[in-house]
Amino acid sequence: MITSPPKDLIENPITKVYNNGALVIGYTSYLSSVDVKGRYLHFDELKHRLPKQLNPTLVWSLMKEARQRQSQAVYSSLVGKRLAPATLFMTPTIQKAISETDRNTTTAALEWMCNKIGEQKHLDYLLNDLIEDEAISSSQLEGAATTTKVAKDMLKRARKPRSLDEKMILGNVRMMKFAWEHRNKNLSVEFIEELHQIGVEGIEDEKYKPGVIRTSDDVVVENNDGEVVHTPPKAEYLNDRLEILIQWVNQSHHNAESSDYIHPLVKAITLHFRIGYEHPFHDGNGRVARALFYWYMFKNEFAAFRYIAISLLLKEAPVQYGKSYLYTETDDMDLTYFVDHQCRIIIRAINKFKASYKESVEQTEVFNRWLWDSGLYRQLTDKQQTVFQVAKSQKAVSFTINNVKDNLGCSYNTAATTLNGLVELALFKKEKEGREWVYKMIDQKELVKSWKSDSKRFND
Repeated sequence: MITSPPKDLIENPITKVYNNGALVIGYTSYLSSVDVKGRYLHFDELKHRLPKQLNPTLVWSLMKEARQRQSQAVYSSLVGKRLAPATLFMTPTIQKAISETDRNTTTAALEWMCNKIGEQKHLDYLLNDLIEDEAISSSQLEGAATTTKVAKDMLKRARKPRSLDEKMILGNVRMMKFAWEHRNKNLSVEFIEELHQIGVEGIEDEKYKPGVIRTSDDVVVENNDGEVVHTPPKAEYLNDRLEILIQWVNQSHHNAESSDYIHPLVKAITLHFRIGYEHPFHDGNGRVARALFYWYMFKNEFAAFRYIAISLLLKEAPVQYGKSYLYTETDDMDLTYFVDHQCRIIIRAINKFKASYKESVEQTEVFNRWLWDSGLYRQLTDKQQTVFQVAKSQKAVSFTINNVKDNLGCSYNTAATTLNGLVELALFKKEKEGREWVYKMIDQKELVKSWKSDSKRFND
């Protein structure tokens, strides 16, 4: 459990500091919203970092005074029957995430990347793989035990899910697809309900109650040890709170010259937080919250977020993800903790996306050079080049006629000819799995060895 901040702050803390003589310099270094490393610390973290001679309550009072001066009200929500504001301080991390988002994830930036890579169909394969990452990792974050490898195999082969965990992942894929396809819609309670229904229907309907907003207070959030770490606000005013949130989301805050300007990234993260905090459904709330984050980014022309998997990194440190909720909740709904944490994750996720793109560009150049030098370039069709290139980059390991048909947008017969042609050229092998042929590239070392010993066969 975390340590909540002191409820009773010291009045006029600066005056109190100047009465501390030799300790003045030690205290005044905390008259700031962030520490010297730019971190926005909660009292739970701050208390461990203080010199023993300093009074933790006085230090906290100094920091809170600085934060109150520098923070802005982002939105208000009902607490019981009254409206209470949620606040935000723009930390260096938040500002950096906004900059990275603006430079690398807009629809225009994505189009530029697609044009630069040249091999559009190869990029399509890469992007489809990245789309799957968020759906899989978001489910794993919620407890799905299926491995990423098995989950990708299920999705690429379009086979039916064999377990509740696989159903959860498939539901997430459908939910993310729904968010993308309905990105131009306004938010509504009905939209949130439909998103939830698409994501969880057919998994365990009694547990999830697909598309049904809760009317009871029997929902809690527990940690891995079974301890209750969050009790959502009562259901009594839940619909009213959702309507206030929806009105705020649908309101435009994107005029940079306006005093109520909020960047879409910050607004999307706030929506993520609010759904997770409210827990409007009996289960599946985290998945819905993250899907709505993506929906809002799509809505505001940040199309590259289709391929940026936030949950992949949240899954690596779920405790910190949970704490970012609790820090906000225990410190007067100060959103900074949650937004700052998400922005740290988003910066890393954008960097992973950029690295995947850069690697794909480099592999394309190397592959094309190898194709030309080996003489294969003259023998492979453009579709065979695409499939072989994807296999060589290991963005996909197994191929079926159906998934090649879907990814390349061609007929079943063309996809079959493409894959069987690669087998005939001794580049691929095929094996029967159930009723379906599965194609895989021959091990690269064996392939190179085979080419060196028998290269004449391909150049005649």
